[in-house]
Amino acid sequence: MSVSVVDQRLYTVADWYDAEALLSTEERQVLGRLRTFLDAEAKPLLAEYWEKGEFPEQLARPLIDLDLMEPADVTVEAPARGIYQGFRIFELARTDASLATWYTAQAGLFRTAIQVGASEAQQKEWMPKVIDFSLKGVFSLTEPEHGSDIAGGLSTTARFEPDPGTEADGGSWVLDGAKRWIGGASTADVLCVFARDVADGQVKAFLVDRTAAGVSLEKIHGKTSLRMMQNAHITLDNVRVSEAMRLHNVNSFKDVAAMLRAMRSDVAWIATGIQAGAFEAALAYVKERQQFGRSLGSFQLVQEKLARMLGNITASLSLVVRLTEQQSWGIYRDQDSALAKMQTSLMMRETVALAREVVGGNGITLAADVARFHADAEAVYSYEGTHEINALIVGRALTGDSAFTR
Repeated sequence: MSVSVVDQRLYTVADWYDAEALLSTEERQVLGRLRTFLDAEAKPLLAEYWEKGEFPEQLARPLIDLDLMEPADVTVEAPARGIYQGFRIFELARTDASLATWYTAQAGLFRTAIQVGASEAQQKEWMPKVIDFSLKGVFSLTEPEHGSDIAGGLSTTARFEPDPGTEADGGSWVLDGAKRWIGGASTADVLCVFARDVADGQVKAFLVDRTAAGVSLEKIHGKTSLRMMQNAHITLDNVRVSEAMRLHNVNSFKDVAAMLRAMRSDVAWIATGIQAGAFEAALAYVKERQQFGRSLGSFQLVQEKLARMLGNITASLSLVVRLTEQQSWGIYRDQDSALAKMQTSLMMRETVALAREVVGGNGITLAADVARFHADAEAVYSYEGTHEINALIVGRALTGDSAFTR
């Protein structure tokens, strides 16, 4: 199907109820250009680089040059609509989870950190550079010993040291600690590091030059999921950061929680896109594969599994589309994004398992495409809040009683 014809749908089978109809013609044109690039340039490389555990860096600049974050032919004054941003993530994830994670590290996590955490003056300086990728950054929150309990357990420290003979705000901060699982850190310009101020015990945020003295990065090896995404273990040893590089609107973990509230919806879109990619690969396979003298797709048990996969995708799309609509109206609630991330990730796990199942033994090889989605889903199931953490956020909203601490 040609994506250059704007009166044709981009997502036919996977988008059963036509949520794409919410997109404008211009938005679909941009997504069509993305689809063309991913099909022609990215897909031929994915199996090789996934197996090598390396990111195909030759895709980075062309992907940036597609002008996806704030497309000039879609927006003039207003920012890109949430529904467009969601389908942009969906399109990336239905091709590859690492590509989606890599792009949203900048367009989702880092951009949200600046939007929520930076002062008006800082945003004016930094946001244009974030949008055109001339300032590349990563969100550095998770620590080696603290993931789900990061709100109370964050142990990276920040200590302010005034410059002699100047006002208090004329000094610099000294950061010590470590961060882990930070995707894209090795190619970022700055690391958005969250640290606990030793003076008041509150969480602050800093843009740390990746090459600053005292910063060291180590690639995490041995992963069985998101193998193309380059995750780093970061050590911060007496790292100095100026007050000007502190995000001035981050003064407690409540400010960080506001970022997470927005970012979980991005991960729910990724989980939905992964399902679409696995389903489409499995569907194509069973239509071509012959067993017992007939198409594998003609068997009742296979068709039942295909129908369950489609049901999961349709339900997931309904969740993320409605959540995105609410957020476009300014409604941001922890329990809403947590519910979407929890449920889409749960359905994703079943969908990729069913896709691998109908492809049979070939489902564990990279040649059939399904194996990448099957393995990568495990990482998405856990990041931006595990199933249990998101369930407890929803449970707290339902009962009024927090189960996190006793």
